[in-house]
Parts: sequence; structure tokens; C-alpha cells
Amino acid sequence: MPTEAARKIRIVVAKPGLDGHDRGAKIIARALRDAGMEVIYTGLHQTPEQIAETAIQEDADAVGLSILSGAHMTLVPRVVELLSEQGADDVVVTVGGTIPADDIPELKKLGVAEVFTPGAPTDQIVEFVEAATRPHHSGAKGESP
Repeated sequence: MPTEAARKIRIVVAKPGLDGHDRGAKIIARALRDAGMEVIYTGLHQTPEQIAETAIQEDADAVGLSILSGAHMTLVPRVVELLSEQGADDVVVTVGGTIPADDIPELKKLGVAEVFTPGAPTDQIVEFVEAATRPHHSGAKGESP
């Protein structure tokens, strides 16, 4: 059976909704990749259904959603709900972008593991993803013994 180090953490980085600005998502994706993770970047204008399907098809350990449009209270809960419906509620969901402080506790209550606002250091995001996926990341996800 492969060790944890043998299998990279797999994370889907996605831009849900109509938000057309993806520079921040690309910076985060590069930082995660440079930290040794396998990053699947979905591109712009993804629906919650597309994001959940990609996470499941890619056997992702985590999903990072980047939202600047203000639609986070609609789009994020839908992604979490779809993952749960598909039996992928062990996938760690994080959100980054312009999220009002008042919305953060509600997003966490809905199943978001962490919210990163503008200016969050990339090393903080990398460390969080590594720590959050460690309990789920046995090195054998999706593989038979």
C-alpha cells in the first residue's frame, strides 16, 4: 500500500458563477502546486454541479473556491450540498475571495472548512490544506490494498 508521501494531495481550484477575475485563483493554484500538491484548475464560470463533478471524477481531497462576485452564500452551499449528496462529504472545502466577515461563521456552519480573505498569505493556505487533508489522506484513496 502506498505511503502518504507517495500520493500527492489532489485539490480542485474553481471559479464558480459569473466572476471573471481569476488572477488570485491562479496564484493560489501555483502556490499549492509548488508545495507538491496536484492542482486541477477548472477555469472561469463553473457551475456548482461542474465543480462537484470535477472533484468526484478527479478523486480530490479538497476543493478551493474563489469568489469575488458576492454570490458566495448561494454558490458555496450548493457545492457542499452536491458533494455530500454524491458521498464525497470528506472532501475539504475552502473558500477565498471577498467574503464579508459576517458571512464566514455561516459558511463554516454549512460545511466550509476555512475562509481566506484578500491578503491571506499563500503559505497559510498551503499549511491549512495540508493539515485539513491529512486525516483523510491515507495515501490509498481510491486504490485497492
